[in-house]
Amino acid sequence: MKRALPLLILVFFTINAVAQKSPFIIYNHKGKKVNYKKMMKKLAKKDIVLFGELHNNAISHWLEYEVTNDLMKTRKVIMGAEMIEADNQTELDAYLSGEIDSKALDSLARLWPNYDTDYAPLVNLAKDNQLTFIATNIPRRYANMVYKKGFSVLDSLTAEEKSWIAPLPMAFDSELPTYKEILVMMGDHGTPELVMAQATKDATMSHFILKNFRKGYLFMHFNGAFHSDFYEGILWYLKNENKDLQYGTISTVTQDDIHTLDEEHKNKADFIICVDSNMTTTY
Repeated sequence: MKRALPLLILVFFTINAVAQKSPFIIYNHKGKKVNYKKMMKKLAKKDIVLFGELHNNAISHWLEYEVTNDLMKTRKVIMGAEMIEADNQTELDAYLSGEIDSKALDSLARLWPNYDTDYAPLVNLAKDNQLTFIATNIPRRYANMVYKKGFSVLDSLTAEEKSWIAPLPMAFDSELPTYKEILVMMGDHGTPELVMAQATKDATMSHFILKNFRKGYLFMHFNGAFHSDFYEGILWYLKNENKDLQYGTISTVTQDDIHTLDEEHKNKADFIICVDSNMTTTY
């Protein structure tokens, strides 16, 4: 009986560990469960990874940090994000170099309301490790102009203003399923110009990712999941400009039951982080 005791203890703790509830499960594009180690092994081979988050999802933000931090152990990393607009790159660089502090950055740049809790850890990860961090998004005022008047309004921008957006004319395919889905989601409020405004964001983020990508590095980009779900949005623009790079995508979804991935979420990305809908949100 004494000899069997260690085995019984091992079985007890194994069963107990399996029985523990987890706030998320990782799936591949087919809906098969994969572990973190396997996901990381595949991501480490990529040139560019698009991490699609839900903006208020705590698990998204935690994993963005953990994945990036772990990738840095084997790869040289460049970081970039939708959440900081291209015309704030100067202020961001000043913070990363130590020229200004976090209070000055908050005063000088247009930071999102949840920056302190959700994105500052990523920016500080870059700062602490002397990494490049790129502000990739189009300034919102220009996307709003397109929402009201279409692409042609961008021709009126100054040369400096045009340096903060993707080169004109921007490629555009209104038949992409995710763009058509915008019209469905918005109902009576959906317009062709609204889809164009979304495309200006995707095109601009793609432009600054490729502009700042360096051979031998892994560019880790953080964006709302809709901007890269189903291998469209930003990724469509990236592949339109450079088909030779190795791209990886991650999406985040929520479900009441995370133990089987819903059909609607399959094929959203290479890896799908399925989070329990009861998980605390950041706002």
